[in-house]
Amino acid sequence: MTELTCLVLNCTLKKSPAESSAELLGSQVLAALGEHGVTGTIERVVDHDVRFGVSTDEGDGDAWPALRRKMLDADILVLATPIWLGQPSAVCKMVLERLDAELSETDDQGRMLTFGKVAGIAVVGNEDGAHHVTAELAQALIDVGFTLPASAVTYWVGEAMQGVDYKDKSPTPEQTAGTTATLAAHAAHLAGLLAQSPYPAQG
Repeated sequence: MTELTCLVLNCTLKKSPAESSAELLGSQVLAALGEHGVTGTIERVVDHDVRFGVSTDEGDGDAWPALRRKMLDADILVLATPIWLGQPSAVCKMVLERLDAELSETDDQGRMLTFGKVAGIAVVGNEDGAHHVTAELAQALIDVGFTLPASAVTYWVGEAMQGVDYKDKSPTPEQTAGTTATLAAHAAHLAGLLAQSPYPAQG
């Protein structure tokens, strides 16, 4: 059986050690993946000096190449983002811009290096917008070569104009826990299939 790994990129705006609802949901996805034999780590992007740009390395101490290496070494990538003004966080958008470079990175068979890798999405916020954020992230991830399983997203949104965060909810809302478990099961299953049967050569 293939040993699978996952990288969760937490796209919160808050540096460690500040509490983060995106961190909590991302860690729950990672724990759920663990039930299927998947191991992995969470990286809080703002804790790294990632530069703006659309290349694999913007130079001058850019921390993206190290995160990119972890992403390419993993079988599954999960983007965990809060919702701000109905949009994925600025940090998440910066990650998507950096992933744009993968369009021109290919192996010796013409396949993007992200082909064969599975992606999942985790979204948290205090207002509506989870479906819009999911649509933006899903489109971008597919464009840059990732494969999304059925039910590839888990999310939680609080009541409009209220101040309760996901990290303040105890116990975890049942519906969110259920979608997290489904995302993990499907992502692990699909990653295992792609590890055994890669996409064909291009061209």
